[in-house]
Amino acid sequence: MKLIVDTDTQELIYEINGDRKIIPLYTNEAFELLSKQWLSLGWNQKYSYSFSWLGRPIIQLPEDLIRIQEVIYQVKPDVIIETGIAHGGSLIYYASLFQAMGKGRVIGVDIEIRPHNRQAIESHELFPLITLIEGSSIAPEILSQVKSLVKPGENIMAVLDSNHTKQHVLAELESYSDLVTPGSYIVATDGVMKDLDNVPRGKPEWKLDNPAEAAIEFVAQHPEFVIEQPKWPFNESTLTQNITHWPSAWLRRK
Repeated sequence: MKLIVDTDTQELIYEINGDRKIIPLYTNEAFELLSKQWLSLGWNQKYSYSFSWLGRPIIQLPEDLIRIQEVIYQVKPDVIIETGIAHGGSLIYYASLFQAMGKGRVIGVDIEIRPHNRQAIESHELFPLITLIEGSSIAPEILSQVKSLVKPGENIMAVLDSNHTKQHVLAELESYSDLVTPGSYIVATDGVMKDLDNVPRGKPEWKLDNPAEAAIEFVAQHPEFVIEQPKWPFNESTLTQNITHWPSAWLRRK
């Protein structure tokens, strides 16, 4: 794709496979085209690696954090299970929302919790709302440990943010989907990889080997789930699409 932004004429010119089109710059279509390019550029420049939450690095796109906050407040889960811990910023983020809401706790699973990250998470003020489990998220013994921490009747939400290969995400979806309660979600993050196969930090195989492909395949085999972007609770714009690293990520249990 070729994009030309002309601020003098207030037009966006774009070419796809030799087809050229000119559209007004200040339109939803132009916003979405430019946002898609911005996402690729921002990902390559590690834009999401520049934020923290209450003292811990949180490697997420800010819009995705706001959107998942909207869902958490709507669903009001008793437990969020997150696979993939890294620096622990997301765990702290979810715990802070739960503290504000007066309910809820977080279970974090990672194949390796580095000592300095563990120490920082365990010494954080919100650690009483967090349980850490070290091991492969799809190992039977780890899954059994997670399930043992969930009480009957609790409302459960899951966020998959560990190994992002299609095969691994499919295995996580199979492993954790039965814990997700009706009306809640299992979120397969970072499907944006499918659009990053040709950026400098990307890989060609990402075009098909990504979480979005896993989510689509899983839903085709599990009719109790649907891929559905949660409705925005507030919107005074004419926009309707998330600017996100998580396309096709939101799997709602019917």
